[in-house]
Amino acid sequence: EHPRCGTSFLLTVALVSIVVFAFAGTDPLWWRLASRLVLIPLVAGVAYEAIRFAGFHQGWPVVRLLFAGNIALQLLTTRPPDDEHIQVAIRAFEEARDVEANLGPHR
Repeated sequence: EHPRCGTSFLLTVALVSIVVFAFAGTDPLWWRLASRLVLIPLVAGVAYEAIRFAGFHQGWPVVRLLFAGNIALQLLTTRPPDDEHIQVAIRAFEEARDVEANLGPHR
């Protein structure tokens, strides 16, 4: 369970989008498209800040309740790694560390 998972972010973006775009109404198509394009950064920013807040305050009961759907979705879409996945991750980390060490101070 990790409240700042990418899956949680996607669900939060979807929910914030529903709330924000519900106010768009039935204006002409060009206006609805333009308003959505303009509001996408706002929606993503609000979702990001909500996820960030949840990560810092995951011990609060109200936060756990509000983000229970995110955790449930995460449990559906992720699973713990098996030993082979862990070995690959360790090897990739070691390789990246070696490459970074060979770069020297000229980053």
